[in-house]
Amino acid sequence: MSFSSLGLSAPILKALQEEGYEAPTPIQAKAIPVILQKKDVLAGAQTGTGKTAGFTLPLLELLSRAPKTEAKPHVRALILTPTRELAAQVEQSVDTYGKYLPLKSTVIFGGVGINPQIATLKKGVDILVATPGRLLDHVGQKTVDLSKVEFLILDEADRMLDMGFINDIKKVLSILPKNRQNLLFSATFSDEIKALADSLLNSPVLLEVARRNETGGGISQALYILDKEKKRELLAHLIEDGKWTQVLVFTRTKHGANKLSEFLSQRGITSAAIHGNKSQGARTKALEDFKSNSVRVLVATDIAARGIDIDLLPHVVNFELPNVSEDYVHRIGRTGRAGNEGSAISLVCGEELEYLNGIQRLIKKEIKQIFLEGFTSKQVYVAPEKPNRGKGKTQTRDQKIRSERDARNGGQSGKPTSSRDGQAKKPDNRDKRPWEKDKKAGNNDSRAPKSYSTNTRSDSGHSRKRNYDK
Repeated sequence: MSFSSLGLSAPILKALQEEGYEAPTPIQAKAIPVILQKKDVLAGAQTGTGKTAGFTLPLLELLSRAPKTEAKPHVRALILTPTRELAAQVEQSVDTYGKYLPLKSTVIFGGVGINPQIATLKKGVDILVATPGRLLDHVGQKTVDLSKVEFLILDEADRMLDMGFINDIKKVLSILPKNRQNLLFSATFSDEIKALADSLLNSPVLLEVARRNETGGGISQALYILDKEKKRELLAHLIEDGKWTQVLVFTRTKHGANKLSEFLSQRGITSAAIHGNKSQGARTKALEDFKSNSVRVLVATDIAARGIDIDLLPHVVNFELPNVSEDYVHRIGRTGRAGNEGSAISLVCGEELEYLNGIQRLIKKEIKQIFLEGFTSKQVYVAPEKPNRGKGKTQTRDQKIRSERDARNGGQSGKPTSSRDGQAKKPDNRDKRPWEKDKKAGNNDSRAPKSYSTNTRSDSGHSRKRNYDK
């Protein structure tokens, strides 16, 4: 099957030919004809199979067929993505495939100035790619008009749900025209995605070209089981010994990504980190340097699991396993894309064995284990101890207060210790009840007059102070 047989026009075919695309992938072959029939679509395919072209190509075709009704472009198609990197990638695909069409597109996301985006939107665009949060910022400032949207595409919809965008999506849906074509593309089909589809899509065509959460067939998977402290050394060894020139490494935390990138750089391995705490400029530069092979290693958190599209990326390493099993599929899907081969390595310590079991159950496959002398070792999973809530074994609140107070007083209950200069310390009254507090000198005589002060409110609403002597 060729792209020309799918009903695409000459300008789009010319752009595809220049990019070296010869035949559509399975998801493209199924989705493009259905979308051109103006039907709603719920499409799922494993990551790296060409989903982006699966919806951008027919979208460009339909928009180019319809005659323009106004001189100034207006937003006719809205594409929502979960991350900035993915938004930029999608808009680049729109620009590449539609470069011979009289259509304008732009991308808006957070982390950068909003004024240049406002200026671009003011000139008019046909296709708008956006992240939900920044789109709602523009809606609130009335700098974007969505009243004439004809097409809505949710890309990586499962990731948007994972990141908590469901309320933002509902807000966007509430201001869009009811009469539109809806396309929902996702790397996986979860029950939550199907529930969203039921509320969004109108008699959709269901397209699925791979089993749910299936990993790519061209990806070789392996793992090393070792002590947590040896992970950094093993990673450096694999890169140096294997002469890896380009490897994407995943960590669970932003701090961990920074520390690992610094370690590799100190070993003479060029590296950069990318995560949510980095400015958008820093994230863009790190990704560009990695794509151009200026750095050998890109250390990333899961923010990059969906938004990085690198041709022929040879290696992905899970320095730490994700605690959500589905994220493993998305991570390793950065390699072995579009039918190419790739390698996915995981470094697993004892506390991650439960994560490993969950991943293997999900993908219905046992990952090959590699033994390497000097690095790998047997690990045993030990579940964290749960707090003992049994009666008689847990201190009461008062017991806890007293024991803390005794510790501050040198272990002698109620007896103050000496300060550094040898002077006696004042009694520690911080945690005592009012009636337990030590009386100050001169107040031990119960016959001494006591003055109590209280605030009362008069009928006129003003406070006045009364003193009572006893």
